[in-house]
Amino acid sequence: MLVLALGLTTFGAGCSDTRESAAEADGTEPLGIGNEVTVPIAAAQVNVVDSGSEPRSLLRPSYYDGTIQAVTLRTDHHIQQQIDAQQVRDFSSPALTIPMTATADSNGVALTLGEVTTPDPALSEALTAADGSHAGLEMSELGGITALRLAPSPETSNSARVALEQAFYQAVYRSITFPDEPVGVGAVWQVQQTVGGGVDLDQVTTATLVDRDGGRLYIRLDVTQTPQSSIWDLPNAAGTLDIEDYTMQGSGEITVDLGLPLPVAGSITIGGHQFYRNPRNATELRQVIETNVSWGD
Repeated sequence: MLVLALGLTTFGAGCSDTRESAAEADGTEPLGIGNEVTVPIAAAQVNVVDSGSEPRSLLRPSYYDGTIQAVTLRTDHHIQQQIDAQQVRDFSSPALTIPMTATADSNGVALTLGEVTTPDPALSEALTAADGSHAGLEMSELGGITALRLAPSPETSNSARVALEQAFYQAVYRSITFPDEPVGVGAVWQVQQTVGGGVDLDQVTTATLVDRDGGRLYIRLDVTQTPQSSIWDLPNAAGTLDIEDYTMQGSGEITVDLGLPLPVAGSITIGGHQFYRNPRNATELRQVIETNVSWGD
């Protein structure tokens, strides 16, 4: 069983002078073009800091194959960028509301998307063809996500595919795995994971079991990210940038029902600032980023 809460992508760097989608800015094509694709997710390591109070038990799913859950995912991703003393520019992604039906099966969780909405008129029109698209989650024995499956409807445009992929990365790529030992209320455990991208990140998510009502868990999440290197390799062999400063952190709370495959409620916001310098000409790039991911009816 996992806690899908999590937030932050390294997409949307927005280094060009035009307003691009995240995938375009990274120099990549949308992953969903053609047949279904499966994207591997980096393995996570779990360390229990505090086992919490008695009684303690293993946190494990109690749903069975065929369990169906209706849930809505909402994502909102903001990027403000400035190069040297130029005007600050907005490379934010439009907010998305994605109603979906989750069905538990032997491979994990199969997702069928409903009518996806957004306040952006152009993207809203593009997303009309995405109704009925499919996605899925593959999981380890401890409930961590090991892969994300994406299968947009064939008629879905590139811009709509990119938006959906970003939303699922923001919500799924940072996953929380339950510990492999009994815990009780007040328990604290940390999940360490590498987040891949132009800048590989060490992410530490601290989960606290705030309360429990039978199979319903109330969990606080605190997230920090630290670059593994002091250099950002730009897409398409375009050179490198020195990472002068990188601060990304956030928190939130989610509610998990062990009898259902996805969170039933909650929200997490992660944000911070990034400062890069071009070693060839001393050009400076500053970004302020904030991402919110929420689950609900």
